[in-house]
Amino acid sequence: MSEAIHENKMGTMPVKRLIVSMSLPMMISMLVQALYNVADSFFVAKISEDALTAVTLAFPIQNLMIAVGAGTGVGINALLSQSLGERNQKDADKAANTGLLLMVFNFILFLLIGLFVTVPFVNSQTDNATIAGYATSYIRIVTMVSAGLFFQITFERLLQSTGRTVLSMASQITGAVINIILDPIMIFGLFGMPKMGVTGAAVATCIGQSIAAVLGLFLNLKFNKEINLSMAQILKPEARIVKKIYFVGVPSILMVSIGSVMTYLMNILLGGFSSTAQAVFGAYFKLQSFFFMPVFGLNNGLIPVLAYNYGARKKARINEALRFAVVLAVIIMCIGALVLEVIPAQLLLIFDASEKMLDIGIPALRIIGIHLPLAAVAITLGSVFQAFSKSYYSLIVSLGRQLVILIPVAWLLSLTGVLNNVWWCFPLAEIMSLILTVVFFVRVRKTVIAAL
Repeated sequence: MSEAIHENKMGTMPVKRLIVSMSLPMMISMLVQALYNVADSFFVAKISEDALTAVTLAFPIQNLMIAVGAGTGVGINALLSQSLGERNQKDADKAANTGLLLMVFNFILFLLIGLFVTVPFVNSQTDNATIAGYATSYIRIVTMVSAGLFFQITFERLLQSTGRTVLSMASQITGAVINIILDPIMIFGLFGMPKMGVTGAAVATCIGQSIAAVLGLFLNLKFNKEINLSMAQILKPEARIVKKIYFVGVPSILMVSIGSVMTYLMNILLGGFSSTAQAVFGAYFKLQSFFFMPVFGLNNGLIPVLAYNYGARKKARINEALRFAVVLAVIIMCIGALVLEVIPAQLLLIFDASEKMLDIGIPALRIIGIHLPLAAVAITLGSVFQAFSKSYYSLIVSLGRQLVILIPVAWLLSLTGVLNNVWWCFPLAEIMSLILTVVFFVRVRKTVIAAL
């Protein structure tokens, strides 16, 4: 049923306090997620460096699942928040219910990928039979039991869209904590469980996601009174709503999917040097999540604020929210860059790094870490593109950064035969990304924000 929509806190609460209240729970939950990422690799690295490399090779597929789920979620989030800002309850409900049906199709897609794509995907990145065996078993489990991931993302997005970020945090933290607890039990066979190795890490991941999804459903039904979930609406999607969701969602999906292509190609390129270089690349991605995840959490809190106030035509609140978020993001990333520069060896030892891994990893972390503050500005300004249904700008920026610049530059630098040179592709690509983002932001500011 439809109810009159009252003014949401996103249109009335003081902006700085609103950004903190919206973003802090998601930043905390994403920090817990980052802790899980590191803990997962920490336990896997206890098996062997080959096991750590295998999880690195699996990352592009995992990232692709997150891209499809989270990208669809961005479309749901933007439509739902904007509909609430416009006081259009009917479309708000349809966005939520249609989004749930779309996640069923996402699960079916990756079930098929797990069945038919896994082996050729893994074999294209390594000829090491041990690494290939680990990676194949890991990928098949996380893809074929991915329903938990997709529904967890959706239910958390529904809570975020209506400003209930504390409840969204509860769901995400629950899944991550369960994951962390189950990792050593499943991997090493503790408390009478069978010793499952790398496969155990995948099983722990799926169990954590599934429990978080169930909790997310309960929290939405119990507390999210601004949307009405209905099986009848889920089973009767409207093409108009699907189109609106994917108008914003597809560019977001493609934007994150480009990261999967980039990591896949980097794995192949680094494999030309050694499997240890691939392991270092994987370790970096786990470590950088401690700083990128909070910034993404800030963005997830910022996007519904921008979308709501865009729908409510409150330009001053949009401008204040952006200024505050950029400052917070830069501070977080400056701390991250400092950590990577000062204690790279200690960070790598989390993964039981060998002397060879330390020799490769220490200069790698220091070189790559340079780009973090630049990324903070680009990521935060890019939230405008998603909030105002201009996600194709984000797609262009991501495409330019990761495929047009980063991979070709990495390949050219690899021709020098010096692995340390390859890592410079990250700062160089980020400079280009920031320039493009600023250009597009100025355009959106003039054509969209100024017109409010």
